[in-house]
Amino acid sequence: MERNVDPGSSADVKVGVIPLAVMQRHNGLEVLHQLKRGLLPRSPMSEVIPFELMDIEFGKATLVSTPSEKFYNPLGIVHGGYALTLLDSSMGLAIYTTLSFGIGYMSIETKVNFVKPVTVKTGPLRAVGHAVHTGTRTATAEGRLVDEEGELYAHGTTTCFLYPLENAPGPLRRP
Repeated sequence: MERNVDPGSSADVKVGVIPLAVMQRHNGLEVLHQLKRGLLPRSPMSEVIPFELMDIEFGKATLVSTPSEKFYNPLGIVHGGYALTLLDSSMGLAIYTTLSFGIGYMSIETKVNFVKPVTVKTGPLRAVGHAVHTGTRTATAEGRLVDEEGELYAHGTTTCFLYPLENAPGPLRRP
């Protein structure tokens, strides 16, 4: 995917990939604050599974999403991939808040335990990720998926690989 935003632009950005120059100049927490303020494009994945970045601080990221029937499996409950995606995203973002400028991350392992079925009646869900450890090559996080009353629907852990952005895989490579 091509980066579709000028690095210095504050234009009305919708969906896309964050410019490499921004990630090389700002630490993860600063990048996410820009994203939350609408100065950077939302993740293309948020078009597939709608979610919003609600809260960020060092070591913590909260996403909010409301399940719909389009995510139902044949049994009439939301497919587990929905919860897994929200948790993987919130845990990865929690790790990103701890990273210095010029460092990227990608999930190398994610484990999720589903403890209660999600349906349309569940209402809005919060995926709250907490960074547990940030090293030089890997980082770990844990997350919980809860409803508005704090009832648990799923929880999980992730391990992410950390890498310098100039050695990034795929579309992040320098031209």
